[in-house]
Amino acid sequence: MTETLPGRAVGADHFRRALAVHASGVVVITAQSGGVPVGLTATSFSSVSLEPPLVSFYVDRSSTTWPLLGAADHFAVNILASDQAEVAARFARKGADRFAPPTRWRPGPLGAPLLLGVSAHLVCLPYERAEVGDHILVVGQVAEVATHHTGRPLLYHQGRFGRFLPHPENR
Repeated sequence: MTETLPGRAVGADHFRRALAVHASGVVVITAQSGGVPVGLTATSFSSVSLEPPLVSFYVDRSSTTWPLLGAADHFAVNILASDQAEVAARFARKGADRFAPPTRWRPGPLGAPLLLGVSAHLVCLPYERAEVGDHILVVGQVAEVATHHTGRPLLYHQGRFGRFLPHPENR
């Protein structure tokens, strides 16, 4: 743990503006909780380890979806494709029936909802949780993987969803 310099912590608004210039991938985390499908959008998804295969995401402690999602015995990470901005927005919206049409999904091998049209699915077992600041770090061990298409990913940048365009020199 590093020491914080006295009087050097930045304000939340200034910090949020600085982080907005960083583009991140977009996933929807889904689970089945008490027979009810639950899910939320996350832009904090990351790979953690190859051995064992671990991934992570953060969820705000004030999330109303987290208590149900956190109680599930497994969850799915749905890696969104570039044409799924509306899906990401729906799963980020409070009070929405996220699994009603036009959301297209099917039950996964262990029961977690798998969204259709995504780039990939990762079915995960809970591995570790930690409270970090105003969020909860969730680490899952990947039990199953399905890659569907490797097209362009959905990105989140400056408060908006967008698409990746490769630099001409790297095509």
